[in-house]
Amino acid sequence: MGPEPLEPLLPLGAVIAAAALDRLLGDPRRWLHPVQVMGWLIGRLRQGAELWAGDRPGRLRWAGIAITLAVVGLSGASGWLLETWASGSVLGQAVLVIALASALAGRSLEQEVQAVLALSEVEQRNLEPARRRLSWIVGRDTAELDRRGILRALAETASENAVDGLFAPLFWMLVGAALGGLVPGAPGPLCLAWTFKAASTLDSMLGYRRGRLTWLGTAGAQLDDLLVWLPCRLVALTLPLAGGPGPVRAWGVLRRALRDGAPDPSPNAGVSQAAYAHVVGVQLGGINRYGGLEKPKPLLAAGSPPPDQASVEAMLRLSRRLEGLWLGAGLLTGILTLFITKALS
Repeated sequence: MGPEPLEPLLPLGAVIAAAALDRLLGDPRRWLHPVQVMGWLIGRLRQGAELWAGDRPGRLRWAGIAITLAVVGLSGASGWLLETWASGSVLGQAVLVIALASALAGRSLEQEVQAVLALSEVEQRNLEPARRRLSWIVGRDTAELDRRGILRALAETASENAVDGLFAPLFWMLVGAALGGLVPGAPGPLCLAWTFKAASTLDSMLGYRRGRLTWLGTAGAQLDDLLVWLPCRLVALTLPLAGGPGPVRAWGVLRRALRDGAPDPSPNAGVSQAAYAHVVGVQLGGINRYGGLEKPKPLLAAGSPPPDQASVEAMLRLSRRLEGLWLGAGLLTGILTLFITKALS
């Protein structure tokens, strides 16, 4: 087969190359990141929205919808334009791979978790460095956490952010790669990845249930929940396959994850954490402190032992293996679809 029949697989090849690049380099700190641009735009739009809406809930809701449409629309359109520019050019494809890698956070999440693990292991008598580093990646108060609390926080952020930062954008990339491969000129992996990252950034910056953000951030938070819903459940279904057990246990883990995660206010966070908790065999959840106030979280895989360093590292390994399984399944599906399409044409 010549290069022309393989052209529909180019978007998928770019996604696989981007995942490899993310695992190799992570997010170089000195590079301008697309999320920084999205964050700058959200901040500017928020200032204007609050000047116009004041403290009126109705206006704040409409302003939040407008901000969401603007940021998500501009991000997705930027990705689509870059994909169009990149087609047919080796340089363009290289830029596309770098842009796609910017939407994945597999290596950066792993590096941050491992950095806190190392500090808590070496400095067991003085946990302040570990607590300080942990505060960079979790929202809870960390100043009074003992080593057991640090390990639970790491396990919960490793499991929740694996979905938010890695598998949800990867899912939309694979959907975009399939769409772009089947329909030339259609929105592809970068368009959908940056659309997702825009919704995720909106949720991170505005999705808080306090003050004006109670109304201003609703649209962005709900869109993020919607875009994470299916990838989260696919992770819960496929994660046991990365750990070795067969499909019977996979369905069981999905059922238990949905059951344990249901009481969580987030439709996705509890489910993703519960899936990892059941596969690794540790109990997550309990009392967390936010701004000095205690907030109970549902117990996940209740009755299992608390997470230790080995179980946190096991969660990171599971994410790496599952990423490989998803990419392999995407490649196999793409090749089969290509051959079937050629056979029927």
